[in-house]
Amino acid sequence: MSGLPRGQSPAQLRRFGLPRFAGVRPEVPARPVLSVSGVVRSPVQIELAELLALPGRRDQISDLHCVTTWSATGLRWSGVPFSAVHEALSARVRPHPRCAWVTFTGLDGYRSCLALADALAEDVLLADTLDGVPLTADQGAPAHLVAPAHYGYKSVRHVCAVEYRLSYDPGSAGPLGHRRGRVEREERSALLPGRVWRRIWRGLVPRVRRHYDGDVHDQGSAGA
Repeated sequence: MSGLPRGQSPAQLRRFGLPRFAGVRPEVPARPVLSVSGVVRSPVQIELAELLALPGRRDQISDLHCVTTWSATGLRWSGVPFSAVHEALSARVRPHPRCAWVTFTGLDGYRSCLALADALAEDVLLADTLDGVPLTADQGAPAHLVAPAHYGYKSVRHVCAVEYRLSYDPGSAGPLGHRRGRVEREERSALLPGRVWRRIWRGLVPRVRRHYDGDVHDQGSAGA
């Protein structure tokens, strides 16, 4: 389809991800907090509401490109740029000056790592609403990391922890993931070229959808 990245096809936004997370349905706390740790001088826990109230909050229309070759387009997120969150966190926790990576973890235990430079890009958002409505649990409440330039496995649902790191963390995707995961460069995995993975992933999508559809029938957020 014209306008989509290489190897991608249009699809509706649905709850999707690694099969082992299909049945993990975390309960969203009444007052969610963000734990901040890693190579920092002062680890802290901060109420998420405080961070989502930072200046710079905005609406943003972004596509989500799943590594398994489907894309949901024109999604209207609302939240705070992670760059603003990072600035506020840095003043409190004082990350190591050579910190180059940041791992995001969700309430479901899923985690993914971004280069700090990528996480600070203008379009990376810590979002709490989708299409003008607060996120549901299936859509990634209380907060969803939105990284449009990267495949969906970098966009963590249910964000509850941030870990500053000196080195890359393979995260839940393990060796199947890519350090950067950039859509423009088709960095689907570090193991094989992106074009090779297209056929592999397309063949696996129906099986993975059965895992998720067997657990829940309403729509949610993607994370693969």
